Amino acid sequence: MSKTIAIIYSFLILIQSLNINFEEFSKLQAFMEHAEFHKSLYGDTFFEFLSEHYGDKMVEHQGKHKEHQNLPFKDNHNLCTHMNTSFLNQNAIVFEIKHEEFTEIPFNFFYKDSFSSFEKPTIFQPPKNA
Repeated sequence: MSKTIAIIYSFLILIQSLNINFEEFSKLQAFMEHAEFHKSLYGDTFFEFLSEHYGDKMVEHQGKHKEHQNLPFKDNHNLCTHMNTSFLNQNAIVFEIKHEEFTEIPFNFFYKDSFSSFEKPTIFQPPKNA
């Protein structure tokens, strides 16, 4: 049971990392229709269709049809990139390292235990009978 739950959770994390949502699944019908359009008009295979819309030939084929807006996985509005940039005035930053000589402080502390007992109480002694 726990292995099944672990597999389901890992599959869920995989799907979320690919940014696939239900809106993309609703566009699959338009995807299949556009693939059939390319097959009938241009004689493209399915892999050529994928190459023209999602692969190497995407830049060349970008503005030829108006149906490209309805294809799934084309919009990247769910991809978010944050970049923090710090601007520093280089003229205003001055670092000075101050080197101070080590001065030895004379030893003026003497500690004396106020209570001393040579014999420890019996509670802290090892057992006598084993």
